[in-house]
Amino acid sequence: MKLMMSVNAGSSSLKYQLIEMPEANAIAKGQVERKGLKDSEFELEDNKGNEVTKTLDIKDHAQAVELLFKHLLEANVIDNFDEIAGVGHRVVAGGEIYSNSVLIDEEVVRVIHDDLGKFAPLHNPAQAVVMKSFLKRLPNVPQVAVFDTAFHSTMPEVNYLYSLPYEYYEEYGARRYGFHGTSHKYISRRTSEILGKPMDELKIITAHLGNGASLTAVENGKVVDTSLGFTPLVGVTMGTRTGDIDVSLVAYLMEEMDLSMDEMMNILNNKSGLLGISGVSSDMREVMEAREEGNHRAALAYDIFINRIQKYIGNYVATMNGVDAIVFTAGIGENSPEVRQDVIDGVTFFGAQVDPELNDTRAEAIISPEGAPVAVLNVPTNEEVEIAREVVKFVDVE
Repeated sequence: MKLMMSVNAGSSSLKYQLIEMPEANAIAKGQVERKGLKDSEFELEDNKGNEVTKTLDIKDHAQAVELLFKHLLEANVIDNFDEIAGVGHRVVAGGEIYSNSVLIDEEVVRVIHDDLGKFAPLHNPAQAVVMKSFLKRLPNVPQVAVFDTAFHSTMPEVNYLYSLPYEYYEEYGARRYGFHGTSHKYISRRTSEILGKPMDELKIITAHLGNGASLTAVENGKVVDTSLGFTPLVGVTMGTRTGDIDVSLVAYLMEEMDLSMDEMMNILNNKSGLLGISGVSSDMREVMEAREEGNHRAALAYDIFINRIQKYIGNYVATMNGVDAIVFTAGIGENSPEVRQDVIDGVTFFGAQVDPELNDTRAEAIISPEGAPVAVLNVPTNEEVEIAREVVKFVDVE
């Protein structure tokens, strides 16, 4: 048994778990929110119920990392840093450079920041900074970059290429990469375990439904298609992102409203989706509350969200020529029985069903009736455990 640390750095946040492997028991977890803003928030909780919460100004990720290590010692989660046997860093974009997890060194950090930063400008540079801080603090500990795009690297050309001049792919990397791969991988593996069938015998559709959302078709343990593309903008309707949209409409609106590209991209990424349609919120819970109160636009936003998911499910059933399981996860997927019920109610033609009583849960469960042709599951995701599993590939835990 050894301790692995899973690290997930966002543009203004840092989430982490300290996990015993191979048992996959989390002994501590926490996060830093509002980095770079006044009244940043630091949280640490161990598996005994002890908590540390602080509100202070945290100027950058380097300071956040130092606070993390300081409080791991002060809270007696660990006695010294030598107890940490490996560190896994979630990286959003690996492009075509990294199709698997890799040990981190200075060159890997440079590539993630400089060469791949353009694919995920809000995430990759921040993740590179956090890696540098961890390498400085734990110079002799194996550290591993775990790429969200890696699980999708098995997609065939027919599904990852856009119908653009081929040289754009060769020269500029213009293709579908997909995201949320660490979550989709965990969910696929866990579904295989729950159903008691090998992954290489299953056709699975995984639905990661949160503020960001994506669906993935996993056939025989390999991704054959996924809804997010070159960036996390396309696919289904999301909290503030449009999902799929006609590019000519974008050009038309830019001309009509005299918008710059930056202004248009801000609208597509931050002012659209549930927020833009409903005019209420990007939070599905608030959209559903407004819908129940008779707000037409909120009801429309909800219906469009459900509709786009159903379209992708139908697409992937056709892509794989069948499906054995549909799995819901992430903030909305895990916690909204109504969303799960409404999605499946519209795609029953191939045998998918939901039992209302079994579906009344936020826990891991099979929510389809016994004997149904297609299993429907609710499986809370655990990207941190999946990251730790990747680190174990480079660290002997016996």
